[in-house]
Amino acid sequence: MSLTRFAVSLVVVSAALGACAKPPSHLGANSQVAPHAYQATDYTITNSILMASKPVTDQPMPERIFSSGHLAGRTLAVASTTDIILHPGEVILTFDDGPRPGKTPAILDTLDQFGVKATFLMLGRAAAANPKLAGSVALAGHTVGSHTYDHADLSGMTRQEALDDIAMGERAISAALAESGQKLSPFFRFPYLSQTGFLRTNLMMGNMVVLDVDIDSKDYYSETSDQVAARTMARLEARGSGIILFHDIHQRTVDMLPSFLAQLEQKGYKVVRLVPKDTGVFGRDVITADAPTPGGAL
Repeated sequence: MSLTRFAVSLVVVSAALGACAKPPSHLGANSQVAPHAYQATDYTITNSILMASKPVTDQPMPERIFSSGHLAGRTLAVASTTDIILHPGEVILTFDDGPRPGKTPAILDTLDQFGVKATFLMLGRAAAANPKLAGSVALAGHTVGSHTYDHADLSGMTRQEALDDIAMGERAISAALAESGQKLSPFFRFPYLSQTGFLRTNLMMGNMVVLDVDIDSKDYYSETSDQVAARTMARLEARGSGIILFHDIHQRTVDMLPSFLAQLEQKGYKVVRLVPKDTGVFGRDVITADAPTPGGAL
C-alpha cells in the first residue's frame, strides 16, 4: 500500500470508529442474551464516517432526480471505504445478519419488484446453515459481504481472536456462495459497529471495504413496521442521502420495505448499487487469519 493510501486510512480511522448499532452497556461481550434481543433504549450509538449532508430542503436538487420515476440509480464501484461518496437524494440499502429463511426471500422479492439492488452483510453461521439461500442473494445481482461468523462484539476480544472471527465468517460465506458459483465481495461491517482502530486499519490495509452506517433504521426494536418506516424516512429526509441499515431477519422489516421503497420512489430518491471496483475480490483471497472452523469443517 502506498504512503498516501496508508495516510488516508489513518485519517478515516481517526474520523470514524463506528456506524452501526452498539449494544447497550449492560450487554457486554460475555452476555448470554441473543443478538438483537435487547430492548429499545437510548443507549444505541450511531455514527458515520462522513459528516451528515444538509437537509434535502436546503440542498439544490439535481435535475436527474426528477427526470425519471424509476427508483434504481447508478452503480457505484469502489475500492475503499473513502470511495463511497453519495450525491443528494442517493441511498445505499444494506441488510445485516442474514440470510434467514422466510425473511430474506421476501425481501429479495420486494427489491426485485422495485428493480433495485442492495448489499447483504451475512453472518458466516447463517450462510453456512443456508448455502442455497445465500447463493440466491448473489444470483439475484445483489452484493454479498461479511459480518463475522457469529455476530460477536469484536472490541471485547483480543486482536487475534477478532481477526480469527472475521476470517471464519469470510470462509463460511465464501464456501456457501461457491455452491452456486458465486463469490464473496470484500465488504465488511462490524457487529454493533463496535471496532478498534487496529481492526479497522488492518482490514482496510487488506483491501477490505468497511461499511459504516448513516441512517440506522433500528428495525431490531420491538416496534411496528410503520414506526420503523417513519423513523427511517425522517432521518433520511434530515440527512439527504446515505447508507441505510436494515436487517433481513425481522418480519417488521419484511412488512415495511414495500411502503418504504414506494416512499423513496415518490420523493425522487435513487437507490445506488454498491459493487467492488475490480472483478472478483480485488485480486485478494478470503483473509487467512488462523481461524478454527466450528465442528472441524464448514
